[in-house]
Amino acid sequence: MSAPIAPLTLTGLFIYPVKSLGGISLPAAELTPQGLRHDRRWLIVDERNRFLTQREHAEMALLTVEAAHNGFLLRHRQRPDLLPLYIPFAAEPDKTLFVTIWDDLVFAWRGTPAADEWLSAALGQPCKLVYMSDMARRECEPALNPAGTLVSFADGYPYLLATEESLAKLNAQLEEPVPMNRFRPNLVVSGAPADAEMNWAAFQIAGQPFRAVRGCKRCIVTTIDQATAEKHPTSEPLRTLATYRKPDRKVIFGQNVTGPISGRIQVGDSVVVEL
Repeated sequence: MSAPIAPLTLTGLFIYPVKSLGGISLPAAELTPQGLRHDRRWLIVDERNRFLTQREHAEMALLTVEAAHNGFLLRHRQRPDLLPLYIPFAAEPDKTLFVTIWDDLVFAWRGTPAADEWLSAALGQPCKLVYMSDMARRECEPALNPAGTLVSFADGYPYLLATEESLAKLNAQLEEPVPMNRFRPNLVVSGAPADAEMNWAAFQIAGQPFRAVRGCKRCIVTTIDQATAEKHPTSEPLRTLATYRKPDRKVIFGQNVTGPISGRIQVGDSVVVEL
């Protein structure tokens, strides 16, 4: 085994309680088999029970998420007529259904009629809010991970890692710098050379083992201003990223990561990487 690189620092922890909506910055977070506790355990689905994301519905960026007691508040940036909606971190198992996310069929619990009504008004189409309980099992890319590796309603992996230095390198090449929220990471690290994370494999945060599996393929969501829901007219930052981060014809930023099934990490923890 190669010698570890000098310790780096965990500078950001983020959860996104509802897939494709805003995130919450945390000082510390618990680890679960599906990733950070409360991350992407809620999902918005259409009338066919298929998931909705900003890829097709950029207006989802206008729905912000704010921490509240044992849950969170949803707000609409441009609709003062829609009063804030409180959502608990977990649903009640009163009603169940199966929902589709990508190619996966997942068992879920229904949210409340009030949540369905609020979201339908906010997004201008009939939709439902559903919850992934600990009873549900969604496997994480079986071809690349050990059996039993789980993921929530995230696209494919329980954690997404990005570094401050890689974002700084990208922003140095853009006319208009973009914030880290364009890339929706769970783990933000500082102290590494730009792009170094693309070569990481095993690493530890506060002594707990994580595994970088593969680079994260980026999509049109990175071009959506999360404050206005407007798409960049020339597809930045994807266009610039494609000039130096496009292996196998896929634009990459950040690493898809798996981790321990329990534990706790906090901002300021040391990060130790082994190549």
